[in-house]
Amino acid sequence: MGRVGMTAKIAIVPATQFTPALLGTQYDGSAAAWRDAERERALIFSQPYLENRLVLVGRRGADVSARSLSDIKGKRVGIVEGYSYGETIDATGPVFVRFSSEEDSVAQLLKGNVDYTLMDALVVHYIVSNYPQQSETKLQIGAETLVRRELYLAIARRRADAELIIARFNTQLRRMIADGTYHRLLHVDWIRADVDGDGIPEYVPGNEHPGPSEPQSVYTLFSTPLTDSKSEPVKSGFYVGGSIYSNWASVPESYKVVNPSYPDSRRSTASVFSFKW
Repeated sequence: MGRVGMTAKIAIVPATQFTPALLGTQYDGSAAAWRDAERERALIFSQPYLENRLVLVGRRGADVSARSLSDIKGKRVGIVEGYSYGETIDATGPVFVRFSSEEDSVAQLLKGNVDYTLMDALVVHYIVSNYPQQSETKLQIGAETLVRRELYLAIARRRADAELIIARFNTQLRRMIADGTYHRLLHVDWIRADVDGDGIPEYVPGNEHPGPSEPQSVYTLFSTPLTDSKSEPVKSGFYVGGSIYSNWASVPESYKVVNPSYPDSRRSTASVFSFKW
């Protein structure tokens, strides 16, 4: 909002109260909402700015190889009450058990009250990074994405300037990827995203001096086909210093030095999670 000359106040509400709060009159919208038909009647949505990829998490030793929800038909799976997982999820086969939060779903999983829980890959990344010993000894984490949900800014239609706010927000999205804002907020060094609007995602570093080596770990904002319409592999270039290079060897050597001030001190250190083991 600050980038388009606006201000906003943020309130964190319990997950179970999120949808009623979003559709009520107390708030003007949400900076992080999933989209469904009920919400579309009351809200105007931005372009998606992130993709939540939900993976299967079980207790250590559990089989988390499922490639779809139908593969775990009949299993008790924890999800968070108030989240819009999609209108068809309840018919996919598992028995969904709704909990008050991600923390509660993990606690109930460890107690054996459910067989699995569905968690966003970024939340899983947070758990592994902040609780390495507990996640290694207590959890089994699946590699397959079972549910994909795009994330949006949503503004109440009752606001006369709702469409203007959304339009201004949309103009900033690619700029925020290119200038490293996304990287700081997500705590990642590289992002794969379409920065030039041609439909092909590029590899984008968080700063103009990413170092001498080609990245080994890149966070992808949106799932994209690995092949094009002719079944040819999609080739991503490298966006460095305002230009796109077809491969890492083409990136000028002047960029392949380590930035001594990276990671950026402006990275967010806040968290709304507090997992107990």
